[in-house]
Amino acid sequence: MRKLIFVCVGVLLGLTTATHADVTACGNDGTGFNGWLKSYKEQARADGFSPRTIEMALDGVRYNARVIRYDRNQKSFKMTFEDFYKLRVNDALIRKGRRLMQEHAGLLDRIEQRFGVPKEIVVAIWGLETGYGRNIGDMSTMRSLATLAYDCRRSEFFRNELRHALMIVEKGDLEPARMKGAWAGELGQTQFLASSYIKFALDFDGDGRRDLLYSVPDALGSTAHYLSAYGWQMGQPWGPGTANHEVIRAWNRAGVYVKTIQVMAEKLTEPAN
Repeated sequence: MRKLIFVCVGVLLGLTTATHADVTACGNDGTGFNGWLKSYKEQARADGFSPRTIEMALDGVRYNARVIRYDRNQKSFKMTFEDFYKLRVNDALIRKGRRLMQEHAGLLDRIEQRFGVPKEIVVAIWGLETGYGRNIGDMSTMRSLATLAYDCRRSEFFRNELRHALMIVEKGDLEPARMKGAWAGELGQTQFLASSYIKFALDFDGDGRRDLLYSVPDALGSTAHYLSAYGWQMGQPWGPGTANHEVIRAWNRAGVYVKTIQVMAEKLTEPAN
């Protein structure tokens, strides 16, 4: 009976394991975060990450309750397509996309030739994700991912993302101080999760680093690489019921998001009035 009472108290405190923190522990508030982070650093060392990487990436990282509020309040994907599209896309965004397709015509042609992904699909994703790189986010990636890795709702998923974020640092692509993005840890002009960054990010501008935050060639080339890896079929349509439509779903499974990319890409190819 005493053991049962102890477990119930633990649940009320937001803990799902014993009070001694470990990397499989989680919590629904910040109470045990510091102990968990200490254990996570020890595990990272055991996994082969350098002390320098761990120190740069995780020293001083604090629990962020604002990230948890965002996680619990995701409403946009519950909208109708009409409401979602109206919220995220307007004529100015389409006009700017057309201008950028002309400005980066050579780059987009090289990307399309290499990966088979049409330029209007790549630019539609670029515009929808960050307004063509204008709104990449300003939240610390390491802090966001550590908070979500400790949070109970999707801890296993985000522990994997945090491990991949450490890999980005270890490989020298980005320093932690520059890793700022969306609240859930998405990075760059087309908002890659850290695991996708490791798998699909390319040094498309040839400077020796994969920088999806500030290099347009790297960001757009990597986006096409992602879609190509998921099976994009060159020269084929991308509307509902097609194989390419399913590839767009691999980018984002929300139906309203997929349809918005589809419609936006079609509008980008229409002649300007």
